[in-house]
Amino acid sequence: MVGLPSAPLLNGPMSQQNDTPDVRNPWIVDTRELGRRAGLSRTIQRTAPTAVEWGVPDVIVVPKGAEVELDLLLESVVEGVLVTGSAAVRTTGACSRCLDPIDDEVEVELTELFAYPDSTTDETTDEDEVMRLVDDRIDLEPLVRDAVVLALPQVPLCREDCQGLCPDCGGKWADLEPGHGHETIDPRWAALVERFDDSSSGGPGRQA
Repeated sequence: MVGLPSAPLLNGPMSQQNDTPDVRNPWIVDTRELGRRAGLSRTIQRTAPTAVEWGVPDVIVVPKGAEVELDLLLESVVEGVLVTGSAAVRTTGACSRCLDPIDDEVEVELTELFAYPDSTTDETTDEDEVMRLVDDRIDLEPLVRDAVVLALPQVPLCREDCQGLCPDCGGKWADLEPGHGHETIDPRWAALVERFDDSSSGGPGRQA
């Protein structure tokens, strides 16, 4: 199972014999067929499932096992392999105003260089600054996951004009009668109102 890496390095499933990424993982791309001559390119269209939930729990997430649609172009450049394209996946969550469930889709544009080992980029950048190839293979999951999570709305809404909930009774404003409201009494007047009500109804405060 692919976990969340501590840094944006290749961290996909590995074979039991060595640290070579497992090409059976749909997130792993073998670039040996592409070649290293600058200008060569290859398109990739595939579906890859999420191994864990992405996003903010109880707000909006990409569920575990969701199918991510990948439409990518791999280009061989001097310093590595340039990946561009898009990724799309369904999201689920709750409206931040009325708490209704939300089922939506997020699509992100991707542009990332995966550096060759011993390239100038590899030797002059920190590990968390650029992604790298391992044995001519790249792991797309950290790239896609980070882009998708950043694209998720911080305040998800079922619709832009959602009115939310009545703060007094919790009912949805969209479902309540026109003019719905709750009478409130200033605490400073509450005792006087109660005494007046008792007097009007013939209670102890009423005089003969």
